[in-house]
Formats: sequence, C-alpha cells, structure tokens
Amino acid sequence: MIVLGPEPISEELTPPRREALGELHRRRIDLADEVRVVSEGGYIGASTRREIEYVRAKGKVISSVEPTLDL
Repeated sequence: MIVLGPEPISEELTPPRREALGELHRRRIDLADEVRVVSEGGYIGASTRREIEYVRAKGKVISSVEPTLDL
C-alpha cells in the first residue's frame, strides 16, 4: 500500500502552480487502485470534487473514511 497525501503549500499558489499540483494529483490517481477521501469535518472543496469526478471517470474504487460523506 502506498499512501499519497496533499502537498504542503509553503508558497503562494499562482495559477501555473495550482495547475501543476492538479496534474500531480491526477497522475497519483492514475497510479492508484483505490482512492480514499479524507476530509476535515465533512468539507469537500472544489478541487477535491474535481478529483472525485476524475476518479469516477477512470473507473477507480472510491471511498471515504467518514461514512456520512457525500461522494
């Protein structure tokens, strides 16, 4: 098992950097057999929603550590 988490952000997120991080997350999803969503208090932001859509489009298994989270 390999666990991949979000990248720590230590500098301003410029549009090119934001796009690069999005691409990195998509490549990580491509490597995964399953994607497990971890949220803080049930919150899912816009970028995570886009990643969830990408996971579904790839036909990957998706789950959440919070049973009430609406995926």
